[in-house]
Amino acid sequence: MPPGRAGRLPRGPVYARRRARTTRLHHSMPEVNAMTKILLVEDQPTAAAYLAQGLREAGMAVDVAHTGPDGLHLLLTVKYDLAILDIMLPGLDGWAILDTIRRAHVATPVLFLTARDDIEDRVRGLELGAEDYLVKPYAYTELLARVRVILRRNDSGQQPREPAQFQVADLTLDLLKHRASRGADRLELTPKEFALLSLLVRRGGEVQSRTAIASQVWDINFDSDTNVVEVAIRRLRTKLDDPYPRKLLHTVRGVGYVLEVRD
Repeated sequence: MPPGRAGRLPRGPVYARRRARTTRLHHSMPEVNAMTKILLVEDQPTAAAYLAQGLREAGMAVDVAHTGPDGLHLLLTVKYDLAILDIMLPGLDGWAILDTIRRAHVATPVLFLTARDDIEDRVRGLELGAEDYLVKPYAYTELLARVRVILRRNDSGQQPREPAQFQVADLTLDLLKHRASRGADRLELTPKEFALLSLLVRRGGEVQSRTAIASQVWDINFDSDTNVVEVAIRRLRTKLDDPYPRKLLHTVRGVGYVLEVRD
């Protein structure tokens, strides 16, 4: 939901519905510690203001910097529970900030936000010690969920990360390489098809409603007159299941869809 680097803050009825849904999400999820403090380093003022407002409404204290040097100074002088860093920043990029604070033994968890979707960039960020990496345009609901996961992980003193690769029967999903395959066959998926498959694989065995899919893959309120989910499921199924004897994507009538191995 937050705008991209050249995006504008959404207005009108659609924006109102999204804000209402975001408010419901805030109320339905456990509150973070009231003392949680986050640094947001984003050079686009409109995007930064919108994201900071959402995080504050979720109960977090947020400091904002618009340049790399300002963000680095704050990270070296103030203790934060999490830093959300854009990569392409004026003065100093996000990678340099992360590398510098790690050399200074600052262990603040880092979530990268970026318009760059190259595999090498994602690998580089993770190898430098970032906790997570989210590509623009992203859904605000997904960002908030990832922020909460990082904060809970840090509170518990545990550092497990979501696996980069998932295996379901002969289906392999590689999140870092943005690649899916069945056996030796690579599946040629569109970005939305890959996002849909990723959601179903990550929630393996859990039925996902059309509402949940629309919210998490397209970041839209579900409209009963819209068949976008059904169309996407049908297109994904033609690539994922139709050429193979074992079917993995199943319809649970009246409920939603699930990806699992069935005998």
